[in-house]
Amino acid sequence: MSSMDMAKSLILCTALAACLSLAAAQWNPATATFYGGPDASGTMGGACGYDNLYNAGYGALTAALSQTLFNDGASCGQCYLITCDTTKSAWCKPGTSITVSATNLCPPNYALPGGGWCGPGRPHFDMSQPAFENIGVAQAGIIPVQYQRVQCKRSGGVRFGLAGSNYFLLVNIQNLGGSGSVGAAWVKGDKTGWIQMSRNWGANWQALAGLVGQGLSFAVSSTGGQYIQFLNVVPGWWQFGQTFSNNYQNFAY
Repeated sequence: MSSMDMAKSLILCTALAACLSLAAAQWNPATATFYGGPDASGTMGGACGYDNLYNAGYGALTAALSQTLFNDGASCGQCYLITCDTTKSAWCKPGTSITVSATNLCPPNYALPGGGWCGPGRPHFDMSQPAFENIGVAQAGIIPVQYQRVQCKRSGGVRFGLAGSNYFLLVNIQNLGGSGSVGAAWVKGDKTGWIQMSRNWGANWQALAGLVGQGLSFAVSSTGGQYIQFLNVVPGWWQFGQTFSNNYQNFAY
């Protein structure tokens, strides 16, 4: 069995458990603040590496996750249903909820006791202001919330943003539906076999290979356990800084 087949088997072995866990998600307590301004312009970029969140498929309904939820970038792209806890705050908008995508990290602030709201062990969402104002009054600044992870609904296909050098490929994998996040990834050039990639940071995956001038295919397993090959999605004339998609292949789980 090849290393790629072994990796796929391990992912598939955990797929059922992951899907059942997501399907049976319970409400969990957390807190929420907001950043980025009323137009969400200050939320662009971030620790997942998505840069322009509209171009990457995420838009304005996003959140930076506390260290506990961010999980060293493994949570990038995941979706969370959030509602304000009306039993604990008068600043809630009753009967409302919002689904946000994880696109950034809210780091601990060790100038504050325990690292502040995003300190270790604290589930916290630093939401875009438009997302926050769906469930709470901005004047509050911070609200108690209940959240659960949910399936992501995306428009169009998975996107691959290319960076790196002549001997190193860095791929930002964007716009995943289903579980929303990447569990494993491979790249294949016109002149190579499948090369397993590793997470560099956030949603950026790396391959220590010189692939300039070759058309590229990708294989991705979502954290939900679904495996898709994106064949010949990048033409041989690609350049660093470009993003490619076949506009239709995406994940259901």
